Amino acid sequence: MSFKNKTAFVAGAGGGMGLAIANQLRAQGCRVAMADLKPEPADISSGPVDYLYLSGDLSEQGFVEEAFNATGEKFGGLDFLINTAGVLWPDKDKSVTEIDMDVWDRVMAINLKSFALTARYAIPMMQARGGGAMVHFASIDATGGDTPSQDAYGASKAGVVRLAKSLAIQFAGDGIRSNVILPGPTLSPMQERWANDDEARERVARLVPLGRLGTVDDMADVCLFLLSDQARYITGAALPVDGGITARV
Repeated sequence: MSFKNKTAFVAGAGGGMGLAIANQLRAQGCRVAMADLKPEPADISSGPVDYLYLSGDLSEQGFVEEAFNATGEKFGGLDFLINTAGVLWPDKDKSVTEIDMDVWDRVMAINLKSFALTARYAIPMMQARGGGAMVHFASIDATGGDTPSQDAYGASKAGVVRLAKSLAIQFAGDGIRSNVILPGPTLSPMQERWANDDEARERVARLVPLGRLGTVDDMADVCLFLLSDQARYITGAALPVDGGITARV
């Protein structure tokens, strides 16, 4: 896979999967614009080409527009969009019969509206380049219900799947591919509740057919494949990367 002389925009690059993807792309010579509400992380890896870090709210249209304008000015165009921004609030995200609707609205804004906004500004830049690729991160929670429920999270991630498929169909004629990754249980900052709880991690790992939790590098590896020319005939796909959980019947 070669990403030299290419430019990517990674939304949610302040840590976790987004940062892992940005670091892997940079290691392969890709110019990367990184955006997140968080300040610039200290562990952005060194790379052979420059990067741009933009701190702001990806659910706010004004910031997203400015971020893509800055990307175009610095790098001259765009080839890839990676959407990883998201929140998981187990303490506040509940059944729709209980949830504070302000929490619902904020989860939807971060987990879904931000994806719509980044796609709105990325697609014209890709059209100008004659094509491109997008990878959007959802979750296996998008595929079914659960209890105790986190309805805002699950519904927002289901929305990501539908949006990704719609973009794939709308812009296939422009040479723009759009795919979605559905991670299973993954050790990342979003799952900080497992950070100091060995028993909880082991309990979840026992539910995974491959016998372990995922890592951010597992997700980054699949993401780079879907962005690459090796996946040139894949668009509109929703790929579980979950150690086999969704294969169970």
